[in-house]
Amino acid sequence: MRTAVRSLCVILLFHFVASASLSDDYDSDKRYHPRLPDEAEPIKAARNVEQEQTIEYWRNQAKATVEKHVKRKENTNIAKNVIMFLGDGMSIATVALARIHAGGEEKPLYFEEFPYVGMAKTYCVDYQVPDSACTATAYLTGVKGNMDTIGVNAHVQVADCVAGLNRSTHTSSIGQWAIDAGKDAGIVTTARVTHASPAGMYAHTAFRDWENDKYVKDDGCDPALVDDIAEQLVYGETAPKLRVILGGGRREFMDQNLDQDYETGKGGYRSDGRNLINEWLRNGPVGENRTFVWKRSDLMAVDPHRTDRLLGMFEPGHCAYNLDKVEKQLDEEPTLAEMVDKATDILSMNPDGFFLFVEGGRIDHAHHDNRAKYALDETVEFAKAIELARKKFSEEDTLIVVTSDHSHSVSFAGYASRGKDVYSTAGTGKDGLPYMTISYANGPGYKKHVDTDAGVRLDVRQMDTSKSNFVFPAMLPKDSETHGGEDVAVYASGPWSHLFTGSYEQNVLPHMMAYASCIGRGMKACD
Repeated sequence: MRTAVRSLCVILLFHFVASASLSDDYDSDKRYHPRLPDEAEPIKAARNVEQEQTIEYWRNQAKATVEKHVKRKENTNIAKNVIMFLGDGMSIATVALARIHAGGEEKPLYFEEFPYVGMAKTYCVDYQVPDSACTATAYLTGVKGNMDTIGVNAHVQVADCVAGLNRSTHTSSIGQWAIDAGKDAGIVTTARVTHASPAGMYAHTAFRDWENDKYVKDDGCDPALVDDIAEQLVYGETAPKLRVILGGGRREFMDQNLDQDYETGKGGYRSDGRNLINEWLRNGPVGENRTFVWKRSDLMAVDPHRTDRLLGMFEPGHCAYNLDKVEKQLDEEPTLAEMVDKATDILSMNPDGFFLFVEGGRIDHAHHDNRAKYALDETVEFAKAIELARKKFSEEDTLIVVTSDHSHSVSFAGYASRGKDVYSTAGTGKDGLPYMTISYANGPGYKKHVDTDAGVRLDVRQMDTSKSNFVFPAMLPKDSETHGGEDVAVYASGPWSHLFTGSYEQNVLPHMMAYASCIGRGMKACD
């Protein structure tokens, strides 16, 4: 009987092995068949393939990692400086894809080597999947609010002209906490400085779109009562005290008819006849040296020892994508790392330390357009800025926290061979056409990849996928791809970085940073 059973097992095993190469998917009997590597796409030579094929390689790698964790000691120093890096829309899939784009599956981005990692829950009070406004309120002020609102609690409904005027609903940011403690604070972003994420540092508004007075008026509110976000940057409680503000967004500060942009010669978006950049320059006390710059060469020439406050806006709208800056030779627009370098030079003038908020804002915008190449390159640029900051400041006294505000619907899927171009195909669908490693649940890519009249997918092999702005496929049509609702990672290095492990609400982040640096009204390490 045993002999018969053994024979049957051998026959079944032979049948399985013989059929293993028939498909890379599930067959009609729901049995999985492993696929063979795609020989048309050779594995990158940077890896030591022979070593990875041995047992010893993986055991030694694991041993080294365990030893690193065992020898790690908790840093309980007081954080003199805190730098928060926010990759807008930087989902876990985005990090993994950017890692491959930058160097390979096995080569981590710089911040992935930070000693402590946690997970933050990103929902708004009223929505499962958040936006950049309610999340900015959470990770910068420590309070969760409603979708599209900034710096106010959940009593304020979106676009409510009156509710947001009640100061009891206003939430103060960790930037304000730092200033109150005698430190300096600043903002660096590749988005408009009035956009949702940076506005979380200083603005209180019922609608994130109210970046200028015209938009306030268009939504039926009185701009004489409701201060737009640009006006709050000049005259609000927190923003005028910020030492450095760098990013894009000149258009929100200039009138559409009376003013001309420094670079384009066009008017801005305001309708009140004001130039808020000039007003910002005049708003400081007598003797304060306020400097405005709009191009890279002027930024590089700023002397930290002679500059009390710096405002830099390098585009009318958002800063250009890095790939466009390279391809179009936009030499007068600084990189994110260059802005961080100059900002920290100035903030370091304060002997009591600083808080700096840095946003890689265009990761999100690229995902909304299903343009994954832009998104992954922006993520790599984001990592470069983090590396500059970590190497510039000691882990003994500077806490660096890296996270995202929300996820995206970008998918990293299929069965592409190791080392294959991540922007290429990953297999073949049941329709006989190849599918790509990167795709989206929704977005404008649907119309680019589907013949809606025939109801069939188009052949990506007939498309020019080499362009930086190539639009990747999406499952259903939308003009703008949506965010995702899953948790986002939090990476930490420096004093009290071990606090950032585990799973927690997103609004806990500023409280932990404040604890480490002994600012704010909550618990403090120095207590």
